[in-house]
Amino acid sequence: MGLPKINRLHRRDFQVVYQQGFSRHSSHLKLKALPARGNAGIEEGQQLPASQFGITISRKISKKAVARNRVKRQLRAALRQLLPQIPRGWKMIFVVKPRATECKYEHFLRELEQLLSQAEAIDGH
Repeated sequence: MGLPKINRLHRRDFQVVYQQGFSRHSSHLKLKALPARGNAGIEEGQQLPASQFGITISRKISKKAVARNRVKRQLRAALRQLLPQIPRGWKMIFVVKPRATECKYEHFLRELEQLLSQAEAIDGH
């Protein structure tokens, strides 16, 4: 099961995040994030839009689609678990580094928490 549709980053937004967002790194992942822009374009009484996420994994990571898809599924599952802690309005892209194919779900969950706290998207522990 993937991310809810409202939390998926649209194709046209990837370039905006790459150009305007900031980066954080861990051993297996790179985060490009663009925080909410205050109340720009939001009318009184409305909330910020839901946070949106994208995952990028190159063919350089693995030639086999099976391996790339397994990594994406594990990342999506970890993101779903952390979703309630992430405030609204963020746009984030997770870029997978080459050694990530050997990671398990728990490792991705720890790295995502670490990256999100470095980006100040969630409170650090």
